[in-house]
Amino acid sequence: MSCSMQVATPPSRLPPNSNYHNRESQQHRKQTISLLQKCRNVNQIAPIHANIIKNGLEQDHFIVFELLRVCSKCDAIDYALKIFRRTQEPNVYLYTALVDGLVLSGSYFHGINVYVQMTENFIVPDDFVINSVLKACGLELDLRMGKEIHAQALKLELCTNRQVKLKLIEFYGKCGEFEDMMRVFDGMPERDVVAITVMMSAYFDCGLIDRACDVFDLVKGKDTVCWTSMIDGLVRNGKMNKALEYFRQMQREGVRANEFTVVCVLSACAQLGSLELGKWIHSYVKKYDIEVNHFVGSALINMYSRCGSIEEAERVLEGVKEKEDSTYNSIIVGFALNGKSAEAVKMFQRMINEGIRPTNISFVGVLNACSHGGLVDVGFEIFHRMQIDYCIEPQVEHYGCIVDLLGRAGRVDEAHNFIQNMKVNPDHIIWGSLLSACKVHQNYELGERVAQILLNQGPCDTGTHILISNFYSSWGKWEDALQVRAKLKKNCVQKEPGCSLIEVNNEIHEFLLGDIRHPQKKEIYRKLEEMDQKVRLNGYCPQVDVVSQDIMDQEKEWALAIHSEKLATLRIVKNLRVCDDCHMMIKLVSKITRRKIVMRDRNRFHHFENGSCSCGDYW
Repeated sequence: MSCSMQVATPPSRLPPNSNYHNRESQQHRKQTISLLQKCRNVNQIAPIHANIIKNGLEQDHFIVFELLRVCSKCDAIDYALKIFRRTQEPNVYLYTALVDGLVLSGSYFHGINVYVQMTENFIVPDDFVINSVLKACGLELDLRMGKEIHAQALKLELCTNRQVKLKLIEFYGKCGEFEDMMRVFDGMPERDVVAITVMMSAYFDCGLIDRACDVFDLVKGKDTVCWTSMIDGLVRNGKMNKALEYFRQMQREGVRANEFTVVCVLSACAQLGSLELGKWIHSYVKKYDIEVNHFVGSALINMYSRCGSIEEAERVLEGVKEKEDSTYNSIIVGFALNGKSAEAVKMFQRMINEGIRPTNISFVGVLNACSHGGLVDVGFEIFHRMQIDYCIEPQVEHYGCIVDLLGRAGRVDEAHNFIQNMKVNPDHIIWGSLLSACKVHQNYELGERVAQILLNQGPCDTGTHILISNFYSSWGKWEDALQVRAKLKKNCVQKEPGCSLIEVNNEIHEFLLGDIRHPQKKEIYRKLEEMDQKVRLNGYCPQVDVVSQDIMDQEKEWALAIHSEKLATLRIVKNLRVCDDCHMMIKLVSKITRRKIVMRDRNRFHHFENGSCSCGDYW
């Protein structure tokens, strides 16, 4: 196997001042290792390393091993490579530490190369380095190399080791080689819950949910890790309701959740908008003294934010003792979602004032907040600071936020010029954002040019086709709109149906357009008709122009009357953008009923109260 990153091995020679075996050297070693273990960043490592060289301990393999481990932990793999290149006659433990570090940093290919060099230097692998390099092969999807390492492990009789067998199951699973995975599993004398959990994860990674569930059902003594793996796999595959069902079953069987289980379940609650269950999980965390570290804290903030309870998210933030960038990112995004753009900017500044360096995600969050709040000047200032103060090169997501910022403010020509001067190629999301702005601000000439760019870029996704079709419909170009929809039909692509969810007594109820599946459908439609009459008396007039079909106005009014968000009220989660007509009607409903209604659409939250909305009609 060729190697693009050579790790040179210096000649075998200890420095002349080395007191390798004396008592003083042993004391230095203990003190040095203790200091290294306390390091939290690369700047703390450098002076300790200088002392190591000064005291002639640069070739002490125990110290070098600890140096390599600490460098990996502090995300300083380049520094680790320099140390390794200066080390004389590195042994298998040092190679293992370096391979581990490379895998941790995402350099899987280089980790495999270092292992190859180790074997070329006639250093016999042990089970630890085999485990590390098999992990690299799985993540790199390098089936050929992984099979070679499997053969080496068999020759060295390392496959009797349980950890090696588990890593082989994981490796073959990640590569989609399920027959080989089963052969390794069948060769295990003890098919324990850990091995089955690894297999489940492999099936989930490939989207084979039914197979993962079948494997899970085979387990008799399911522990917390097994349950958590099941719930996590379902969440990762978009099966939120099913994940919550398994969590409830886990509770019925008396298995205690840990922080990882909590984070998975909170993620499902956040995506479903299940606030009541999310609150119960929070009380569970308190009851069983699960530490609200930055990991759990971020998940709680995300859940409350995405369920429209931003005040509770703020309270969680203040309770997190050790806040990290992920903690602040969650609350910044939460403020943006809930129409609190100014608060998002203030939180971003607080993050900086507390010495926490903002990341790419931080800037996407705060720029998105500026976009939804119409803070054009603030948004541009932050965009420039990102490059000048933090040397972060803008990615397509950051450029997209600025295009959206200008487009929502009605500065569509300026947004178009900005796209043309970007350092990266605009994707369909950026062009789609500009097209949406052209539709809202009725710049049909530019919008048609953008629509053609999108159609000429190659196959568009369903959402882009619908956006283009709706643009033509708003302009009255029904024939062009029908042609775009005909392409979707020709390619057998189904439009995602508008869907609204509402939680009642910890149960999620789903509504589609004109839904008649609900057991209480008669009462729901009776109430909807009653509310329709009341809002009309308060000045509501159906906005038939938002209907993109070429039908009579009376038919359009009926289509608007049965929109799914009108069938679900109070706290609603919607998978698409809320339409203008429903937005207007729900504002009036909140005024008539004197109730607060919270709706989350695809873009953000709308808090309706007393006839107004938190978005200020700017969304």
